[in-house]
Amino acid sequence: SFLFLKEVDWEVELAFVIGRRGKCIKEEDALSYVAGFTVANDVSARDWQMKRNGQQWLLSKTFDSFCPLGPALVTADAVKDPHNLGIRCLVNGDTVQSSNTSQMIFKTAALIAWVSKFVMLTPGDVFLTGTPPGVGVFRNPPVFLKVIHA
Repeated sequence: SFLFLKEVDWEVELAFVIGRRGKCIKEEDALSYVAGFTVANDVSARDWQMKRNGQQWLLSKTFDSFCPLGPALVTADAVKDPHNLGIRCLVNGDTVQSSNTSQMIFKTAALIAWVSKFVMLTPGDVFLTGTPPGVGVFRNPPVFLKVIHA
């Protein structure tokens, strides 16, 4: 039960999956390491991110059932430009985030090149790329997801 989580928030993000092993990958070669793209909800417990656990944000994103992915993986060869895709999040049928991946601060190739300096990337590794405006914590007043009992 997640009754101890009081401020659970949504974050729609473009996700990509690594398709082959690599380390110290050059940015110009980085996209060749992507198997495909999908969508993720980087669910975040804002109370744990901002008020508890010494403001260490990692735990706030790692509770059971957080970070649903998919439902499909679109192969990299089917995506002409991963930085020109519509991305949106709906909560109970209402659009709460709507943007385009062209607004991403860190591009896919740059993320791969930077992370691969420190760790070996292996097939199946998943990257999340950041969320557009519209998360619940920054609304006035803040809005959070709630457990609905049937």
